[in-house]
Amino acid sequence: MIARHALATRRHLLASAAAGSAALAFATPSALAKMPLGQPQAPYFYRFKLGKAECTVVTDGQLPLGDPTTAFLNIDKAEIARELKDNFLPTNNAVLEQNVLVVNFGDRVVLFDTGMGSDTLFGKTTGKLQATLRQAGIKPEAVDAVVMSHAHIDHCGGLIGAGNKPNFPNAEYYIGQADFDYWTDDSKIPSNYPARAHFLAQARNILLPVKERIHFYKNEEQILPGITVLSAPGHTVSHSIFMIESGGKQLCYVGDLAHHPVLLLERPRTQFAYDTDPAQSAESRVRMLDMLAANRTPLLAYHFAWPGVGHVAKQGDGFRYYPLGMDLQKVGTL
Repeated sequence: MIARHALATRRHLLASAAAGSAALAFATPSALAKMPLGQPQAPYFYRFKLGKAECTVVTDGQLPLGDPTTAFLNIDKAEIARELKDNFLPTNNAVLEQNVLVVNFGDRVVLFDTGMGSDTLFGKTTGKLQATLRQAGIKPEAVDAVVMSHAHIDHCGGLIGAGNKPNFPNAEYYIGQADFDYWTDDSKIPSNYPARAHFLAQARNILLPVKERIHFYKNEEQILPGITVLSAPGHTVSHSIFMIESGGKQLCYVGDLAHHPVLLLERPRTQFAYDTDPAQSAESRVRMLDMLAANRTPLLAYHFAWPGVGHVAKQGDGFRYYPLGMDLQKVGTL
C-alpha cells in the first residue's frame, strides 16, 4: 500500500515538473528575470574642472553616418576596413557622437555647438540636448553665450525649439560670418553637396530669424574672456576651433577638425564627404593637430567617442588620439 502511494506521488511530481518545464519554455525572458530587462542608461553627462571653470559635456545623441566608405574619401576601401578592424571598430557603420561642451566660468555660462535639434536627417538617435542639459542640472535660460564652430545642422540645429522659439532665450550667439553667408545662400552651395537642400533649408530656418543676436567672430579674436577663436577652414568656409583658458589651464574645443579618431588621424589628409574644401580641411587638420600635439594641449572633439576629451600625439605621418579616463568619484581636473 505504501509502495503504491509512493509511486503515485512520484508520478504526480514528475507530471508537475513536466508541466512546469513546458510553462518555462513559453515564458518570456523578462518574466523569468529577477529584475526587468531593458533598463535605461545612466544620465549622459560628464563634469571636470578646467582651472577655476567647471566644464560639463552633455550629448545630443549618436549620429550614424552609415557605410564609412561613402563618407571618407581619397582612401582605399581596404585601408578603411583595416584601420577600423585594427581598432576594434565596426566596418559597416561609422557612428559619430555629438559631445556638447558647457563651460561655467562662474560669472557666465558658455555652450559650444547645439546638436541637430528636431532634425532627423541622420535618424532618431539625435536631438537629445535639451534632455541631457536638464539631467546635468543646466537650465537653458542660464546659458549666456552659444558659440558655434560652423553652420552645419548638427552644430546649429538646436538653437531653435518648439514654436520657433530660441532654446537659449538669454544667450548671445557667435559664428563666423562667412559660414552664415554661405549656408543661407542658395547660389553658394555646390549642386553636388550631400543633402544640399536640407542643409540650406535648415540653416535658413535657424540662423536667419536670429541674425540680430549673432556676433560674427574673426580669427584670433578673444570673443569672451577665456575664449579665443582659431580659424581652421575647409570643413566649412569659416570653420573654427576655440582655445578655452581658466586659471592657467587650457582646453581646445576642436569642433569638426576631425570627425573620426582613427580614419582622420592615422591618415590625416583623408578627405571627408561633407567638407566644402577637402584639401583645405586636411591642411587645417594637420596644422592644428601638430600644434596641439607639440603643446600637449588637451582637446574636446565634438564627434569622438563619448565624452571626447583627450590628447593627440604624433604617430608616424599622422596622429594618435589618447582619450582621458573619466573620474566618476569626484569632479576631476584637466
